Amino acid sequence: MGETTDVDVEELSPMAWRLLRVAAGYEQRAIEREVDELVQAHVSMLESGTRALSPSRRRLLLELYAEELDDDQLRAIADHF
Repeated sequence: MGETTDVDVEELSPMAWRLLRVAAGYEQRAIEREVDELVQAHVSMLESGTRALSPSRRRLLLELYAEELDDDQLRAIADHF
C-alpha cells in the first residue's frame, strides 16, 4: 500500500474513483459495510462528480481499494484517468 501516499486524492477524477472501485472488486453498496463513515450515496456522488468527499474520507476509500490492488494498478489508474 506504499503507493497510496503518492496519490493525491484531490486530483483523482470521478472516472478514476469508479475504475479504482471496480478494479478492487467492490460494488457501491459494499462500501457501506467496509467503511463506517461512507454510504452508497457518497460513493455515487464522488464517481459522478456531483459532490466531493472530504480528503480524509477519500483517503479511507483509497486505502480500502489499495488493499485489493497492486501498486502498478493503483498508479496506472491514478495517472491515466
